[in-house]
Amino acid sequence: MKALLHYGVIGTNGLRLEEVEDKHPGPGEVKVRIKAAGLNHRDLFVLARRTGSEPPFIPGSDGAGLVEAVGSGVDHVRIGDEVIINPTLGWRAASEVPEVPDILGSPTDGTFAQSTIVPAVNVEPKPAYLTWEEAGVLPLAALTAYRALFTRGQVQQGEHVLLPGIGSGVATYALAMAKAAGAEVTVTSRDAGKRRKALELGADAAIDSNGDWSEALEGRKVDLIVESIGPATFPQYFKVLRPGGRIVSLGATSGDTVEIPLRPFLFPQFSFLGTSMGSTEEFKKMLQFVDKHRIRPVVDATFPLAEAVRAFQRMEEGRQFGKIGLIPEEEG
Repeated sequence: MKALLHYGVIGTNGLRLEEVEDKHPGPGEVKVRIKAAGLNHRDLFVLARRTGSEPPFIPGSDGAGLVEAVGSGVDHVRIGDEVIINPTLGWRAASEVPEVPDILGSPTDGTFAQSTIVPAVNVEPKPAYLTWEEAGVLPLAALTAYRALFTRGQVQQGEHVLLPGIGSGVATYALAMAKAAGAEVTVTSRDAGKRRKALELGADAAIDSNGDWSEALEGRKVDLIVESIGPATFPQYFKVLRPGGRIVSLGATSGDTVEIPLRPFLFPQFSFLGTSMGSTEEFKKMLQFVDKHRIRPVVDATFPLAEAVRAFQRMEEGRQFGKIGLIPEEEG
């Protein structure tokens, strides 16, 4: 089969589309013929950390496809089933938080291939209303958004949610999910086009990240901030968060370190919560939620697997709004 391999050279220069051995699932595993896969910022981070001393591997955490083989001991999944892959490995219950979640696509081989092998417990039925492209880009970012909003953020109907940096996969899912839950949603972006797109998708307000957020909100406060940016926008948060409000952080695209002035943090009794990925329990709940509300992923663009470098570059440059998909070639 054909697969996208990374050979350890830092970044996309190490990517090669090659013919690799077609493996068979072991006990408790299933083999999935990938119909569509999704690109995530995590894939960029993984490639940036690789060195030449590491063996080649297949990146990719998102994917959906057809079950084409099952290993021994698997009785709840059948050949031909249309499935979506849960990228979190070994994390069953939401309350059993691992120190660092194990995720498909590093160090294990991932989904950027014509087929992949995963534990049978990591596949769920594909929501029937989704296209293959939509299902393929759903898992990682939608799971992350779901846990951030509902498990950690405890969002409630009627609350005001702020999403800095709209345009990423997680932020676009969080917008759709928060609106479905009955929240008011304000987004921020430096890009006027992304702000317009967010309003078209249901955001109640969209403000310029470079401006004064408190002034743009006309003094109105927010209950919950779900953010993945870090120090570039963090100083704005305390100005717009209501007393007792929550900040849920799921990334650090502008750096790993933020400064928190303690008195302005303590006196209003803010909560600062971390989150990363989600459990099998939450993955199932997320699929039920998107199915109930007919939430459709925002697909920015799709590329053939052979043009994966172009897809990576589009994400690296921050030009996308929503998710970028990769489509493996069908074997003749």
